[in-house]
Amino acid sequence: MMQYVITLGVCIGSLALFVILSKLVLSVRVWYPSDSYWPLLHWLNLHIITVCAAIGGAIWLIVTIYYLYRVFRQIDEIVDAAGKMVSWPEKPLEMPRSLEGVQNELNLVREQALRNEMAAKEAEQKKNDLIVYLAHDLKTPLTSVIGYLSLLRDELQISEKLRERYTEIALNKAERLEELINEFFDITRFNLSVMTLEKETIHFSRMLEQIVSEFEPILQEKRLSVESVIEKDIILSGDADKLERVFDNLLRNAVNYSYPDTVIHLLMKRMTKEHKVLIRVQNHGRTIAKEKLEHIFEQFFRVDASRSSATGGSGLGLAIARQIVEMHYGQIRAESADETIVFEVELPCE
Repeated sequence: MMQYVITLGVCIGSLALFVILSKLVLSVRVWYPSDSYWPLLHWLNLHIITVCAAIGGAIWLIVTIYYLYRVFRQIDEIVDAAGKMVSWPEKPLEMPRSLEGVQNELNLVREQALRNEMAAKEAEQKKNDLIVYLAHDLKTPLTSVIGYLSLLRDELQISEKLRERYTEIALNKAERLEELINEFFDITRFNLSVMTLEKETIHFSRMLEQIVSEFEPILQEKRLSVESVIEKDIILSGDADKLERVFDNLLRNAVNYSYPDTVIHLLMKRMTKEHKVLIRVQNHGRTIAKEKLEHIFEQFFRVDASRSSATGGSGLGLAIARQIVEMHYGQIRAESADETIVFEVELPCE
């Protein structure tokens, strides 16, 4: 548009200069009818405005047609480039120099689309792999439950002690089966629903103390202990159920990935200047590699790729935790070094 205006300005300026020079030429000397140029000069003097208007109109028309042609040609170039983006997204676009800015923007869009497509494929593959793993894991405890219940039904002379043992094993396998089914529900909810918050006033200190107390049985079973330093009377505004899920998940991960006979440290303190509360969960276990830490909050990502029954999970826990924390305008981060794993959460508080 600017080039169009400048070109018209130059042409009109040249035309105005022509008119001025014509007037000067006509006024420099006295022209007589006997002069050879008299008829032309006399006619030009009488019709100078009409001539200039005609020339100006012709110039405007030519310049306008030229720039419209350029615009339509550039539009065709952009349409062709868009078609190439769809047909050959891996190939960088090459456009005329006049469209270098558009070329760069379209290449940025193309690269981002490729990254998004790759990320979507990876997430889909992780989900499919996970469903295969879960289906396999569902079969194992289900087979065990059926087997032990069949023994209890068929063995009429079984001792009471053995009956109790088989019942306990079947119950444990059934509980594991329930956990796996809940993981399936997690996958469905995470992919098909939009998470919403039901905010209320939360006595956050009591909530954390209660979560820790609920872990006592599993801590004893795995020969672990928790040292908690929880500041009293911290009040938050948030969704109690979802925040409970976040810290239940962090503590459960700490339990699953801790060495036996070690201590899990839980710290919760107020950050007065920032009007935030800091929650820190630290455990001692295998160091998480830096490249895995970068993906630890992605959905379906699992640190333990082998998916053992002791630590197996859907790979959604931390992804959902991050989503919940961010919906509360907080931050969550992880670090690991020297066989120590640390998760920190910051939440706004009153």
